Amino acid sequence: MPRKTLTPASLDFQPRPKFPYSPGAAGGDMVYTAGQVAWDSTGQVAAIGDVRAQTVQTLKNVQSVLEEAGATLDDVLKCNVYLKDIDDFQTMNEEFAKFFPQDPPARTTVQTRLCEPEMLVEIEAIAYVGDR
Repeated sequence: MPRKTLTPASLDFQPRPKFPYSPGAAGGDMVYTAGQVAWDSTGQVAAIGDVRAQTVQTLKNVQSVLEEAGATLDDVLKCNVYLKDIDDFQTMNEEFAKFFPQDPPARTTVQTRLCEPEMLVEIEAIAYVGDR
């Protein structure tokens, strides 16, 4: 089964250093996003200190990777959410619910340290596009 690397133009930052991963990958009927964070169109972390705004930007980045593969948020089966501070769960959850208003995907949410100190949330998704 051929694998397709997914790099939407909105996440192809310059001059941000390239890391050895792709924003997403698709193979067969499956789409996987890498953990997305609140990088804006310039590759900078958006909304420093604001978990609500970072959650929105992060989910927009997830959405752009899915769209690169022809998928939508409705195709998402599972999300993993990583929070810098679990006390931000309710705020993140409120924004997450706006992106998945009906039949939300399975989800795991944990607290962990993230790659850059300004990052407050990271989200990855798995989508299935076979039954359309």
